[in-house]
Amino acid sequence: MALFELTLVLLLIAVALTALSRRVQVPYPSLLALAGVAIAFVPGVPTIEIDPELALALFIAPVLLDAAYDTSLRDLNRYRVPLVLLALGAVLFTTATVALAGWAMAGLPIAAAIALGAIVAPPDAVAASAVLGQFKVPHRITAILQGESLLNDATALLIYRMAISAAAGSILLSSAVPMILLSTLGSLAAGYLLGRVSLMTLGRIEDPASGTVVQFAGTFGVWILADRIGLSAIITIVVYAMTIARTAPRRMPARNRISSYSVWETAVFVLNVLAFVLMGLQAHTIVGRLAGQGQTDAFVLAGTVLAIVIVSRLIWVLGCGAIIRWFGRFGVADRQRDAPSFRGGVLIGWCGMRGLVTLAAAFALPAEFPARDPIVLAAFTVVLGTLVLQGMSLKPLLRLLNLDPDETVDREVAQARVVVMQAALDILSGKTSDAAAAVREQYAAQRKIAKNPDDAQAATEYDRLRLYAIKSQRDALEELRRNGTIGDEAYHRLEEEIDWTELAASPPGRFQPLNT
Repeated sequence: MALFELTLVLLLIAVALTALSRRVQVPYPSLLALAGVAIAFVPGVPTIEIDPELALALFIAPVLLDAAYDTSLRDLNRYRVPLVLLALGAVLFTTATVALAGWAMAGLPIAAAIALGAIVAPPDAVAASAVLGQFKVPHRITAILQGESLLNDATALLIYRMAISAAAGSILLSSAVPMILLSTLGSLAAGYLLGRVSLMTLGRIEDPASGTVVQFAGTFGVWILADRIGLSAIITIVVYAMTIARTAPRRMPARNRISSYSVWETAVFVLNVLAFVLMGLQAHTIVGRLAGQGQTDAFVLAGTVLAIVIVSRLIWVLGCGAIIRWFGRFGVADRQRDAPSFRGGVLIGWCGMRGLVTLAAAFALPAEFPARDPIVLAAFTVVLGTLVLQGMSLKPLLRLLNLDPDETVDREVAQARVVVMQAALDILSGKTSDAAAAVREQYAAQRKIAKNPDDAQAATEYDRLRLYAIKSQRDALEELRRNGTIGDEAYHRLEEEIDWTELAASPPGRFQPLNT
């Protein structure tokens, strides 16, 4: 019971920290990391151990699917050069430098040193996106960071799995390359086939709650199946999510889709909270087990790894960017597509905060793994250090870099809205009823405003007036229920209709209703 009560308190604290992070414009994982460390010093906090076999599936599978579902295949193809350099090159470079330091400085076995490097190599774009979205940085930067965050997990965790197998003596270098190729190809095929099977099921479910449960069960099921048959669970989940994302919108009812988005967002938030709480509790236990010189050496290793992770990413990103821009002078590379500017490179290099993947990989180390405690402590230090040092300095850095605001997504939305409205007008053109005329008039008005994407003031005024009218609708609906004219069932049906209208008129963080 004490654990249940503690969990409730921690979730409420996390909600308060999230609200604070929005106010001060810092990534909410930064504050969660500090809270996780603070928990370690609370007397009487229970010791919680998580099964290493459960850690990756529980924390990574739903988070990875959520990220992969929103990933743009167009952007992955458009920015493939910087994505390959980051998702493959930067991960290998960071893993190698950290492994070399762990082996030479701390005397870690080579397999354990490589595992440490793979654990701390993949950055997490969740922390950065919370701040970047408030500054409208160039779309190319956000697309590269989000694509990297998705793809680098597969690279890092594949190296991580191989290092653990090598430490157990169950893998030989001569068989590693064929195994990687077979695992990758098999994972691609399995992810696609399982995605198609899942689509046939989701398309037949009309109840939102049942549909969401099937989505979660399918996600964990795909992960477990891929892991059991020797495939890469990471690659399988990514392909599975992308397969669903390209087809599900036409097959799933709108009510199911809106409901599942909210549930997934909440689930990812709760998983982040639990991971950082476990980080604090495990760090407390590890520090207690390490004593004397061993404790000092572990902290020295952790600090060194933190510095290497930050510096190596900056060196790699800025170095690769400079080389690509140099080749661009001679027409060998497209500087506008293949590399960001120097200021953009600084931002990408500094957005190297580690998060949930690093924590989950550290939790998942087997109990008998060589030097497990120093490795886990170093991983926690990297997560805490990058989130605090880089996450909390991201806002001042953005002001200093003064990047040009980007309206790419807004322009694409405006252009697509014209086409969508015209499609509605075309299909209604043959209808002659009064109702059809009224609907056509509404679509025509929206199309007229959307037709000029540069006329932001007209679009803003249009949506503000809609929100102004919606407020009056809500007041009238409340009065109808209060005086007994309608019951709760009718009230909630109309309330949902108004909610959808308000959602359509309220792009995040942009429009505010008029005040009377």
